[in-house]
Amino acid sequence: MILLGSLINVLLIVIGAFIGRLFHNIPEKMKETVMLIIGLAVAVLGIQMGFASSNFVIVLVSLVIGTMIGEWIDLEKWFNRFGKWVESLFGKNSNGTIAEGFVTASLIFVIGSMGILGALDSGLRNDHSILMTKGIIDGFMATILASTLGIGVMLSAVPVFIYQGLIAICAGAISNYIPQEALDLFIQEMTATGGIMILAIGLNITGLTKIRVANLLPGILCVMLIVAGMFILR
Repeated sequence: MILLGSLINVLLIVIGAFIGRLFHNIPEKMKETVMLIIGLAVAVLGIQMGFASSNFVIVLVSLVIGTMIGEWIDLEKWFNRFGKWVESLFGKNSNGTIAEGFVTASLIFVIGSMGILGALDSGLRNDHSILMTKGIIDGFMATILASTLGIGVMLSAVPVFIYQGLIAICAGAISNYIPQEALDLFIQEMTATGGIMILAIGLNITGLTKIRVANLLPGILCVMLIVAGMFILR
């Protein structure tokens, strides 16, 4: 089921937000320790995915070229600008905490590279582990946000499902028109390339690094182009 990962992600956001409304005073030390553990677990997931490659040169070249493109375009900046634009449309025009909770949570849960990578994985190989991991992170964040911003945080599950679901469905549809051998190689190398990005996200969560992971995303496109070129030149 292509949408299983997105559904689990959404369910964990809803559960997290509900818990947040029940427990208003979560100790800061507990928040900090749990986030560190989540960061380490995400990093381990990234390392595990990184070993999927059968031709690490593809991964390395894709990441280097993709990062250069991402830094030149500065995708991280555009993601942040988009977030501020959405916030200006909804957040500043409303006096209620529901709107504030909805907008704040949506920006945190939707705008990020983990959702894109996870949705692609769901659509291309029906593997939902990334979105499940993201769901755990989002669920904990929803608990924290809902304890201060209210029930509006729960409503952010709607744009998360639409956004990730569309990516997964489109990826699944496109895979039907690609030769199986090429698709297998692309999935293998995309998994490894995405794994390094997931590792970067995990290290960022722990506070060990401040890698602009969104600027690495063009690396996925580079993997696709390199794999396509290899099969065209055969």
